Order: sequence, then structure tokens, then C-alpha cells
Amino acid sequence: MYRSQSDDWRSAGPELAPEIIWIDLVTPSAEEKQFVERVLKIRVPSEDALSEIEASSRLIFDHGLLYLSSPAVRQDEDGEAYLTSVGFIIGPRALVTVRFSQLSIFDNVAQRITSDDSLQNGMSVFTSLLEEMVDRGADVLEHLGATIDDLSRAIFRGGLIRTKRPVRSSRRLREALENVGVLAERLAKARDVLLGVGRIATFAGDVASEWIVPAARTRLKAVSKDVASLSDYETRLSDKIQLLLDAVLGFINIQQNDLFKILTIVSVVGVPPTILVGVWGMNFKNMPELNWTLGYPLACLAVIASGLLPLFWFKRQGWFD
Repeated sequence: MYRSQSDDWRSAGPELAPEIIWIDLVTPSAEEKQFVERVLKIRVPSEDALSEIEASSRLIFDHGLLYLSSPAVRQDEDGEAYLTSVGFIIGPRALVTVRFSQLSIFDNVAQRITSDDSLQNGMSVFTSLLEEMVDRGADVLEHLGATIDDLSRAIFRGGLIRTKRPVRSSRRLREALENVGVLAERLAKARDVLLGVGRIATFAGDVASEWIVPAARTRLKAVSKDVASLSDYETRLSDKIQLLLDAVLGFINIQQNDLFKILTIVSVVGVPPTILVGVWGMNFKNMPELNWTLGYPLACLAVIASGLLPLFWFKRQGWFD
């Protein structure tokens, strides 16, 4: 409970102290939920309720209170990113947030609330949280954009396939395909977060209620505009990832075609010697070559020549380029 005079919520009386403007519930227990519901006369949603994807469950205005939910990104100890749902309950008295993961954006606003006089009520804290989420989304998109540019240069400037060892080239292409998949997954998570933030910011700004002051509406409109601009940038990144995916798959197809071309050359080169060996290997009694003194050396030269001539012809046709 921020701006509370006591660190122990159990010592609070039946009424919420007027200086408390934000209650942050992190994986709340049943006792904590009952306390908040009693002092604020609200209902605290469960984790399953926050995870509902339909707009009617994420955007609710009921009895002068806003019940909103949006996805956010959390990171585990290994740095893997996952989506988690965050709930916002906004009223004239205070803001209540419900989450089930540790999120750095909430910690940043919590550090500001003790010293930032602009955070005067729950709505100002809510808009500050949305602004932090937008800033975080912008940083993520910038990082993804730089990573996509590096991968694009590696793909289109021949760094992945410019090698004399096909095995090494195949490994690089496989790694590039995995990187494209990881980038697409991260971009999809950023898109979900921006979509959720833009949706709740627009809904909260459009609600006609006297406790939503004009300054808060102006900040919410600014958040919506930022989300719209970031969504355009995210669309460009998505198109670029699709281009990289098509390029990597195209290089893989080219490499496979080269492999089949080599196999075709080997099979064609082996046909003439096989025919000659088959003819001279029949060992008929009346074959004149069996009585030649130079018959065996000539047969060996003929077999070698029948293999080299197709190779020379394929070289002239540019199959080895």
C-alpha cells in the first residue's frame, strides 16, 4: 500500500487511509484479497479472469469503477520472456493492481511514488504505469530492430553461405532460421503488450466519469498515440522478419538444389564406366580384345576417359560454379 504510514496492512482499520493511492497485489493470498475488497468495496479478479482474451472481460466500467487487464512481459532467471496478465482496478479513491509475477515497470513506479508529487491519485499512477510499459515496449522494439538488421546483413551479404564446407553452411542456415523464429516470437509478445496497453488507455480515456480529470485524459491520449506509432514500427519489423524467413528458406532450397545437382553429376559420370566394364567383363571366348597385348591398359584408359569426359562437359556448362 503506497503512501501508507504503516508497513503492515493488517494494522489498517476498517477504512482505507486517505493518503493511500495505490495498492499493489502481487500473487495475493485469500486474506489479502478479502481485505482489499472490504475496504474499497470492489471485487479482485483471479488469475484466470485476468487471462480472458475477449474485450468484454478486459474492459469493464461498473458502478463508477474501471476493471481493466492487459498482458505484460516477465523474464525468468534464464532470461526467457513470457506473457503474464496484469489487472487494474481504478476508482476515485485508489488504484489496485493485481499481478502474479515480478515486473520491473511496477518497481520503477513504486520508487517514484515516494518522491514524485505529480502522482497525486490512483489515475495518475495508472497512467504512469502505462507510460512505463510503452517505454519498455519501445526499448524492446529498438533492440529487436537492431538484431534484425544484423541478421539481415549476415543473410543478404553472403555471410551464411560463403564457405567451402557445405556442412558449415547448413549449420549457419539452420541457426539463422532458429534466430528468425526467436525474433518473431519476441515481436509477437511485444505486439500483444502494445495492443493491450493501447486498448485499455483508449477505453479509460473515453469513460465519462467526473474523477477522471482532463490532465489524465490528455496523458492517456498521448499513450494511445505512442502505441499507434510503435504499432506501425512493429508492423515494419514484422514484414522484415517475414522477408528474412523467405530469404533463409530460399537459400536452403538453393543449397538443396546444389546438392541434388552434385548427386546427378556423380550418377551420370558413373554410367559410362559401368557400361564399359559390363561389356568387357562378360569374358566371351571370341572377344578380340581378350587376345590384345595392350587390351587391358586400353580398357582402363577407356574407363577413365568415359568418366572424365562427362566431368569436362559439366565444367564447360558451368554446373560447378
